[in-house]
Amino acid sequence: MAINPTDEQLHKLVDDSTELTGEVVMLNLLKFRKAATDGGGGTGVDAYGRYAEVATAKIGEYGGRMVWMGRADSVIIGDEDSDDWDAVMLVSYPNRSAFMGFVGDPEYQKGHVHREGALERMKLIAMTPTI
Repeated sequence: MAINPTDEQLHKLVDDSTELTGEVVMLNLLKFRKAATDGGGGTGVDAYGRYAEVATAKIGEYGGRMVWMGRADSVIIGDEDSDDWDAVMLVSYPNRSAFMGFVGDPEYQKGHVHREGALERMKLIAMTPTI
C-alpha cells in the first residue's frame, strides 16, 4: 500500500491549485508499522512522533493548522481489513499552494525519513469546503 503520492497525483494537485484557490483540508488516514524502520528505534508510532516534531512546526509556517487528530476505533461501514486505520487527522491549509510549499520545504523533507519509517500505509485526501 502506498505512503507517497504518484507523479499523476502530484500533477493533479498542482492543476487543482489554479482552479481551487481557497482553503484545503487534508484528511490523513494512518496505519503504523509495528516496528519503526527509520533507524530511530521503537514502534511506528514512535517514528511518527519524530516526524511530527518537524511537520507540526512547518505546517504553522505555511499558514496551516491541525484541526483534529484521534484514534480510529472501529469500522462502522466499509471493509474492516482495508479500513483498519490507527489514526485520523484533519489538517487545514489556506490553499493548495501553501500545502505544496509545505511538502516541498527542505527542512520538512529531512524529517520525511521518519514518516516513511513510521507508516505501513496511508491515505491522504484533499478536501474542499462547500457552502
